[in-house]
Amino acid sequence: MLWRDERLRVVRVDEAGYPGYCRVIWQDHVGEMTDLAPGERAHLMRVVLAVEEALRKALVPDKINLASLGNMTPHRHWHVIARFRDDRHFPNWSWGAALREAPALRPLAIATVRESLAAHLGPTRA
Repeated sequence: MLWRDERLRVVRVDEAGYPGYCRVIWQDHVGEMTDLAPGERAHLMRVVLAVEEALRKALVPDKINLASLGNMTPHRHWHVIARFRDDRHFPNWSWGAALREAPALRPLAIATVRESLAAHLGPTRA
């Protein structure tokens, strides 16, 4: 858990080769973004963009991928993935076939991400 409030949470995904892989997860089960009220959509996107900014600051990636899929379960969440030209799948999606061996590990400064999120969004609250 990197950050949370009463409506959503930000978690780090433990995916080999992707230290900057996070999910922003809406607490209630909704199928589509338009199922959320306009203020809820704005809040969700504000958090998604704060995660993007925090990962850019912590890792200085070549690209950030944002994706909202959820085809199997009516559960709204966003993937925020820091990408590097030497990662296993670049420039393709990280879910596809690997194009190369995994690069040397890039540590993610979790504290830096948490501090950045708190600075943009306020302290974690339940």
